[in-house]
Amino acid sequence: MMRRNIEIGCLFLLLGACQEIKTNFELPILGRTEIVTKKVNGILTKDTIPHRIADFSFINQDSAVITNVSFKDKIYVADFFFINCPSICPEMSKQMYRVYEEFLENENVGLLSHTIDPSYDTVAALANYARLLGVSSPKWEFVTGDKDQIYDIGETSYMVVANEDENAPGGFIHSGAFLLIDKERQVRGVYDGTIASQVDLLMKDINRLLSSYEQ
Repeated sequence: MMRRNIEIGCLFLLLGACQEIKTNFELPILGRTEIVTKKVNGILTKDTIPHRIADFSFINQDSAVITNVSFKDKIYVADFFFINCPSICPEMSKQMYRVYEEFLENENVGLLSHTIDPSYDTVAALANYARLLGVSSPKWEFVTGDKDQIYDIGETSYMVVANEDENAPGGFIHSGAFLLIDKERQVRGVYDGTIASQVDLLMKDINRLLSSYEQ
């Protein structure tokens, strides 16, 4: 786990540094690619499959089922949090609210926040949390579901830490990352959701990614 935390931290630093230096570039596609062998016209060939967010199905603050299809033809920003988080979550919510306001009228952009404490963060609790923030679905989806499925998609698809840890503040360990996901369900950027300048960069990259679909 510690090694994975270090790898994710390095990804933050490296990606953030590269993006701040460059101002006119195509956003990278992050994650490990998979090389598969298949037969085409009787000939074995190798094909590269990029890393993509796996299929998912969760329940949002309005008791609606939210799946990957809910974000079809959209780019979205994902994160992991829990309501009773005593450390980074309040700042993450503050920064994500900036993104919410910036793209409120843009139907091509969505936000997806996964609770990592589904036993406490019920649908009713998430609905109240969204109400207190002054936000609504479908622009900003707060989702809950099976604990193991949430943890698994966090670590295997979004490549962030999301798990129980009795030694962590609030009893859970999770990344403060905001992840930018494109219409092909590929990770195109990772940003520290507790730092305003990183979120400024995220919003610039959202516009850059939106523009790439107009070309």
